[in-house]
Amino acid sequence: MPGSEWPADPGPGGGSEGPGSAGSGSGEGPWSGEGSGTRGTRSGSGGGPPRSESEVAREICLRQLAARPRTRAELAKALQRKEISEEVIAEVLDRYDEVGIVDDAAFARAWVSSRHHGRGLARRALANELRQRGVDAEVAGEALEAVDDEAEATAARALVDRKLRTARGTPDAIFRRLVAMLARKGYPAGVAIRAVKDALAARDAEAAEFADAIDADALADEATDLPS
Repeated sequence: MPGSEWPADPGPGGGSEGPGSAGSGSGEGPWSGEGSGTRGTRSGSGGGPPRSESEVAREICLRQLAARPRTRAELAKALQRKEISEEVIAEVLDRYDEVGIVDDAAFARAWVSSRHHGRGLARRALANELRQRGVDAEVAGEALEAVDDEAEATAARALVDRKLRTARGTPDAIFRRLVAMLARKGYPAGVAIRAVKDALAARDAEAAEFADAIDADALADEATDLPS
C-alpha cells in the first residue's frame, strides 16, 4: 500500500525473518533433525500420519508468506534450502501462481509503491532490489512506470529538505553529503545535484550564494563520465 512499509527485509536469501519463519533458528524446518538429502515423507509430530513432500513445501511457503509477501524466486530458494525436490517446488509454486497466492507483478507494484513513498528510493535502486528478489526485468519495468521523472524529482527534493533541517557545516560540505545521500538511494547525478542546489538556494544567504555558483549541468556531466 502506498506510504506503508513492509516488515524489515534482511535482503535476498538470508537473515532472520521472525518467529516461525522457514529461515529462523533451530527446529524450524520440516526436515529438521533428519539427515541431509531426505526426500519423500516423514511422520508427523507425535507419531501422526506421514506428510507428503508437497504438504511440507506448502507449509514452508505459508510460513514465509506470513512474514511478508514473497516472489516466486524467493519461495523457491526457501524450498531449495530445505531440500525439497525441484519437481515438487515447481508443482507447488505453479499452483500458487494459478490461485494468485504468488503474484510477482503485484509484488513488484507494491514493493515500488512502498519503497518509493516510504524510503524515497529512486527507480535505479528499486530496480536493483526487485532484481535481487528474482522479479523478471519486464515485470519490474512495468511496476517502475509508476515512478516517473517528476515523481523522482519531487521525492529527491523532499528528502533533501528533510535532511537540510538538521544539517550542519559549510554549504560545500552539506552539498556533498546530500548529493551522496541521494546517489545511495538511486537518484541520477543530475536529479540529485539540482535538488540539493535548489534546496540550498532557498535556505539562507550564504547557502544561496554557494548554490548560485553551482553549474548543475556540468557537474552532472562530470559525474556521468566517471568510471563506474
